[in-house]
Amino acid sequence: MTIEFLLNGETTTVKGVPATQTLLDYLRENRGLTGTKEGCNEGDCGACTVMVGDRDGLRAMNACILFLPQLHGKSIRTVEAVSTAGAPHPVQQAMVDHHASQCGFCTPGFVMSMITSHATNDTDHDTALAGNLCRCTGYAPIIRAAQSAQDTDKPAWLEGDAKARDALCAKPSHPTTIDALADWCIAHPTGTIVAGATDIGLWVTKQLRDLNDLCFIAHIDALKTIARDASGITIGAGVTIETLRTELASDFHDLPQFLARFASKQIRNVATLGGNIANGSPIGDAPPALIALGAKLRLRKGSALREILLQDFFIQYGVQDLQPSEFVESIFIPTQADRLKCYKVSKRFDQDISALCGCFNIQIQDGKISHCAIAFGGMAGTPKRASAVEAALIGQSWNRETITRAMTAFADDYAPLSDMRASSTYRLKTAQNMLMRYYLEDTEQTPRILEVAP
Repeated sequence: MTIEFLLNGETTTVKGVPATQTLLDYLRENRGLTGTKEGCNEGDCGACTVMVGDRDGLRAMNACILFLPQLHGKSIRTVEAVSTAGAPHPVQQAMVDHHASQCGFCTPGFVMSMITSHATNDTDHDTALAGNLCRCTGYAPIIRAAQSAQDTDKPAWLEGDAKARDALCAKPSHPTTIDALADWCIAHPTGTIVAGATDIGLWVTKQLRDLNDLCFIAHIDALKTIARDASGITIGAGVTIETLRTELASDFHDLPQFLARFASKQIRNVATLGGNIANGSPIGDAPPALIALGAKLRLRKGSALREILLQDFFIQYGVQDLQPSEFVESIFIPTQADRLKCYKVSKRFDQDISALCGCFNIQIQDGKISHCAIAFGGMAGTPKRASAVEAALIGQSWNRETITRAMTAFADDYAPLSDMRASSTYRLKTAQNMLMRYYLEDTEQTPRILEVAP
């Protein structure tokens, strides 16, 4: 396998390396670029953050769970190569001026996240830095540094990277069409498709697994599209969570707020919707929302296509309705009124795994509940609808008495486990309270926490 990318402004060709060699290991061990730090090695701490560019723009990413083939045709900038003519980048200077570093271990990752925001004119610094952890300084001086640098001039090397990267993008050797991917899957029925590697990366860095027969799909543009027509929205399986968060904001008001709590900006920049579904996790955050919206999956095997409801894709823990050589091609959300609300409960607000996640889509007509779809993650071995609760709501008046009666039906739908994230009793009670919360927000204009103005 030949991999070609732009590293700190220079075209780099890599041959004969394992397909699962991470960018972090390559930078530190093969290139001596040790400013990119290894902290958690699972995409949580942000110490390994680098700036990656491709045809979709510039994004901050975690080098520790990026496999080298994912960088083919892209550009990478590390902290060693962001100064200009010996002068520090404005972000670096602002970090010094605002005393925003102590031990310094986390600092290169913060700097690269901030430099990416600087390059893309992103001034939502709290969100951009939610995936970077510091245990010395505290975030106030770091945020002040980001604010101080946000309106300064951009370095000239950005334009040079873009031109050189465009030349590389014109000659990818990885699959570029869905047909080519389908052919590969037929030839490798037990192979693994790699999109963002935010889950698969941990198979290597944490489980130390040897992976064979990998197909990297970053260059299949047809998997990254979002199309709308009168019937609904079709989302390619390769659409990233961050793209989904921004592009569906006008369709479902609550969805961007909910997806902002999906891991960190670095993870959302590479994690795909198809991957979040296909890995079958009972605590994946996207499936409950999509199930509540009545989403369907389009699955492909060779030239054969089939569609199933997303709720039917999850059979039991670790088992999905996915045949050998079959893959998720797209997700379809039918046109509907925006009544979706999603609630995630976790021990910390940013970058945490759900203890439980509840998504509600309740349609009201003439004061009565005409349609109801409620789905939860973290309450069973798979993402699962609350069928008994839905039955208790359908056709009833939209009032507090109806909600109170329906809350008792959660015990018929779920028998959640107790684990390190929450007890079974807590999960069940919280699920009941989420239904009441949905009702109160809808009828009494109770504000969401993130919508309260200062």
